[in-house]
Amino acid sequence: MKRIENIPLRRIIAGWFLVLVFTGPGFTGIPAAADPLPERIVLNLTQTPHLSQAVTWRSEEKGEIPAAQIVPVSYLLEAKSHAVTVKADTCRVQTGEQQDVFHHSVVFEPLIPDTEYAYRVGDSPDWSEWSRFETASDRKDPFRLVFFGDVQKQVAALGSQLFRTAVMAVPDAAFWLFAGDMINNGPDDREWAEFFEAVSWMPKTFPLVPVPGNHEYPDPRFIPENERVITPLWRPHFTLPDNGPPGLEETVYSFSYQGVCFVVLNGNEQMDVQAEWLETVLSRNTDDWTIVAIHQTVYPIFTRRHDTTFQEILVPIFDRYAVDLVLQGHDHGYARTLSLKNHQPVTGTEKGTVYIISNSGPKFYPVSDRYDHLMARTGSKEMLFHTIDVDETTLRFTAFDLMRQPVDEVVIHKNIP
Repeated sequence: MKRIENIPLRRIIAGWFLVLVFTGPGFTGIPAAADPLPERIVLNLTQTPHLSQAVTWRSEEKGEIPAAQIVPVSYLLEAKSHAVTVKADTCRVQTGEQQDVFHHSVVFEPLIPDTEYAYRVGDSPDWSEWSRFETASDRKDPFRLVFFGDVQKQVAALGSQLFRTAVMAVPDAAFWLFAGDMINNGPDDREWAEFFEAVSWMPKTFPLVPVPGNHEYPDPRFIPENERVITPLWRPHFTLPDNGPPGLEETVYSFSYQGVCFVVLNGNEQMDVQAEWLETVLSRNTDDWTIVAIHQTVYPIFTRRHDTTFQEILVPIFDRYAVDLVLQGHDHGYARTLSLKNHQPVTGTEKGTVYIISNSGPKFYPVSDRYDHLMARTGSKEMLFHTIDVDETTLRFTAFDLMRQPVDEVVIHKNIP
């Protein structure tokens, strides 16, 4: 018999604990069954947010009939007799851990404008809790949205704090817009899990408008340029307007929200194709305001960035159609330009475009002075979120820090003939 008198007591206790765990009454040697409950539930805006809303979720099991149920909040207590059930579209996705999971999506339509709805998702009897959202108005009513730059690093540890701060500061946001690099490695499902841990319940109520960043693509150091495509985890996680150029589905899109034309561009590929599409969208735009979001920066502030491709391709179009605001990330700092046209500040009452660069994570780059003559404010080493308040005559952009303190603001006035 092996002598144990010289073995520390703590090691003996630990050993007996492992024996009890792995040979006790509840241990069968069989891995735990897949969790049937829905996870990573996220709302997205459609091309017509006053008439419809998209929801996407994930489950470890496919289920028999994945579906979503919806009911006006006024009938929530009678949901059993008033809820409408919509069967989901389902796709199988293999994560990097060689595990199959299932992503499901539903578009609720037709809905009533300016109405609050409750919904839940799953596969009966394994439903999520009821959550709620409000459809857009079919009028040009005032609204607010929240804008985030790159989060990318320490998403659960620190990004979560910024998200919670934003909810406390803006509990009535119409939606949240992310300028890309939501995580660091787009093909890694574990990082998407971290992102959804950080945002918690929030995307169940605040629809997300995501912009693809370069980190939603594979690392270019390991993948040839001609083989780089957006992570296969992007489209399963989000259900976005499919009205962009062929080949760029759900990474380039547009929608109208209460008098504002929003355009999302993908700065990672096919910019010439996008420029042609953008020209068509803006030429048909009848909204009062135009906001464009793209991850990459038009007037970079990072000291190592000197590429002028986006200036050459996009600025002539922005100028021609009087784009009001361009939202960007990428440079891990903060910048707000003066109102610009033809690469110069405008004078008098001339119409120009304001370019914003934001950073919402703990990764920072040094700021260059290359475009100081175009800038109203620049900064670094700040985690920021932003509000955009819109009505028919003004667009107010405000930057806030982690303490909910305003650190910058600009008001754009609509030129009324």
